[in-house]
Amino acid sequence: MNSIDRSTSNEVPEVRVPLAAIKGRGTATRFAHRFERDLREGFDDGWEREEGEAAAVPRTEVIWENARSIIAGNDSPDIYFNKSINPYRGCEHGCIYCYARPTHSYLNLSPGLDFETKIIAKRNTVALLREELGRRSYRPELIAIGTATDCYQPVERELRLTRGVIEVLHETNHPFGLVTKSSGVERDLDLIAPMAAKGLAAVYVTITTLDADLARTLEPRAAAPHRRLRVLRTLAEHGVPCGVSLAPQIPFLNDDMEQVLEAAWEAGAREAFYHVLRLPWEVAPLFRQWLQTHYPQRAQRVMHRIQEMRGGKDYDSDFATRMKGSGTWAALLKQRFDKTAARLGFNAKKIDFRNDLFRPPSPPGQGALF
Repeated sequence: MNSIDRSTSNEVPEVRVPLAAIKGRGTATRFAHRFERDLREGFDDGWEREEGEAAAVPRTEVIWENARSIIAGNDSPDIYFNKSINPYRGCEHGCIYCYARPTHSYLNLSPGLDFETKIIAKRNTVALLREELGRRSYRPELIAIGTATDCYQPVERELRLTRGVIEVLHETNHPFGLVTKSSGVERDLDLIAPMAAKGLAAVYVTITTLDADLARTLEPRAAAPHRRLRVLRTLAEHGVPCGVSLAPQIPFLNDDMEQVLEAAWEAGAREAFYHVLRLPWEVAPLFRQWLQTHYPQRAQRVMHRIQEMRGGKDYDSDFATRMKGSGTWAALLKQRFDKTAARLGFNAKKIDFRNDLFRPPSPPGQGALF
């Protein structure tokens, strides 16, 4: 590893070799997090591989964690839910724009490659959920699942933590909604569909664009756009209320909002929402690197438009504007969404989740027999 001091120096400037994309990964660097003093970058000198052999592709590693709590509270006024559950930290989908990337910094891991290759799995998710739902002080209200990282990312196929969460919610008749880019949600329809029939479940599928090539670059390990549309169709056929998320909207990249809404409506989605691109902390330089790697000719244009929606900055955390942006371009996006959604019939009726069916989970052991 090379250690490069960030401080200024009179030495000859460092010559940087342009980044090359890594197939199946959103970023090509273990970008240093904001708490590090030095920038550390991997350097492949070719000594450990045969001539002509490609460099090893970074593999996914699961790191187990015993969480202290599992239901997180939210008091942000621009977010529709008050409670959420995220069984995982980090996400193998590798979406370059993911606003959760900076959370890996608190673990002394890179928001870059580490975020999508070192997945933290909360091994005691189900036990904690049962404990928290069983407290006398607990009052049921909608729980949002997978709000930070995708609850159906590839490791879920084997770890089944999300499945365990839904099993507990199914047992207790607790309302929930989840957001995903994965077809993995279809596996749990045996639980989700009966809950939906009681007014206890809804699923939202994120479709950023219908352009398969762009999606593969933006979200390298997420399901392809046509596959996500099939997920919506399957959910609707099973009577599950479903919606589509068009987040994030990125100027001069995914410019097919109207087409996405039309395809999602035809597939069975009846709710829709969007957000503009958010670039907090390390996400901004990572996104700039990604633009220079994949779209160098339009990189400057994209960033200028993003800054125009953020008051001249890469990001503005103001609750009033962080989700939709501000200025002329943000207003145009809103107008396009509102008109298309209204024409198609989206959001005519909001899902009314029921809280009155909740019953606390059965106690473990022999107490469950009585």
